[in-house]
Amino acid sequence: MWTAEKRERHDRSGLRYPSDLSDEEWRVVEPLIPPARRGGRHRSVDLRAVLNGVLYVLETGCQWRHLPKDLPPRSTVHGYLHLWAWEGTLERIHHDLYQRVRAQEGREPSPTAAVLDSQSVRAAEKGGLRRTRFGYDAGKKIKGVKYHILVDTLGLLLNVAVHRADIQDRDGTALVLDKATRAQFPFIRVIFADGGYQGEVAAAKVKEAGDWRLEIVKRSDQAKGFVVLPKRWLVERTLSWLTRCRRLVRHYEYYLRTSVAFIRIAMIRLMLRRLARK
Repeated sequence: MWTAEKRERHDRSGLRYPSDLSDEEWRVVEPLIPPARRGGRHRSVDLRAVLNGVLYVLETGCQWRHLPKDLPPRSTVHGYLHLWAWEGTLERIHHDLYQRVRAQEGREPSPTAAVLDSQSVRAAEKGGLRRTRFGYDAGKKIKGVKYHILVDTLGLLLNVAVHRADIQDRDGTALVLDKATRAQFPFIRVIFADGGYQGEVAAAKVKEAGDWRLEIVKRSDQAKGFVVLPKRWLVERTLSWLTRCRRLVRHYEYYLRTSVAFIRIAMIRLMLRRLARK
């Protein structure tokens, strides 16, 4: 429930754009951005302005050429986004903030349980070879891609994979439950999922990745209308957090890895605001 105190804490009217980083948020994330490489020309780009440009595109969903003139050029913002995604900077920032948020909530740095789910996202109309990266989800009747995410019991992102919408949930399990995720979060013992992951195929893929137990949370046959299901609502809430960012409501990207980068930035944005408010 919104109160006067909560509205004041979440108020961003003092910023140039609501998507901009506040001074407190920038102090949190600035030490995590790697410095310029040695040699060559001295870096003259304001990284805070670059990150503000990425967040502006993420929150508003605008085209790159519509980036406001008081932000860095679109080529600079776009280039840094792909650079940070390619060299792993976004993953390192996300993991560092993730551990700090869990510590802030009084939790251990590594979770012991996780929740798995996917969401089909309609793709924007595109021509040429780009349409070959899309698929048709017959169940949701959506042509586009799927966001496959793994979250902890706080709803914070552990891993994400973006793939064609025609790939079944049980087949996409291996893309998000890989050995790298297992190595990064070694204490996870149980993963909750819905009925789409039921069967030997999904169980075998989970077993290949590590010592995980897949537990299916089913909807009761007697239930009518909307029902909050145990554990499953955690990942559904995270998906709703992501769709607050207009860039993630539809799939506009040429490369799937760009969608992954935007999803990570959306979670970085969420965790920065939590840490800054404290």
